[in-house]
Amino acid sequence: MTLTVIALGANIDDPVAQLKEAFQRLRELPGLTELRASPIYQSPPMGPKDQPPYFNAVVAGAFQGKPLELLMALQDIEKSMGRVKKRHWGERCIDLDIIQLGENKTVSPNLTIPHPGIENRLFVVQPMIDILGVDHKVPGLPELGTLREALSNEAVIVCENDVLG
Repeated sequence: MTLTVIALGANIDDPVAQLKEAFQRLRELPGLTELRASPIYQSPPMGPKDQPPYFNAVVAGAFQGKPLELLMALQDIEKSMGRVKKRHWGERCIDLDIIQLGENKTVSPNLTIPHPGIENRLFVVQPMIDILGVDHKVPGLPELGTLREALSNEAVIVCENDVLG
């Protein structure tokens, strides 16, 4: 079993409900166990600014299987939940990304692990800290606490009353 971190994001079609639905579907995936969820955070959109704010969370657990199998399962969840990609970094009802898969480094046309850009995304770093702690290291990056310090000018708002599971 390998430590697996998946980021969840949504900003349309009742985003908090979408995150909760995605979490329930993740819990049903074969080979993915021991899931722990972060609080839900709200953040400004990373891409085009003419879209609603995003709601984000991170799930950590153990996975037994191949990285591309997990990617395909996540894409199946996105598709079944109605995700349609209209523009780069645009609005979406659900987005599921593999952030970390143990110490694995994978670079292929369809998948890069660890997920590129982690160090620029407080909406991923802070929820990871909530689950894994400030001392956790993603392969090839400094500790999460150091990443958070570097993102001190970014803002995320914890959604106190919203939890995934």
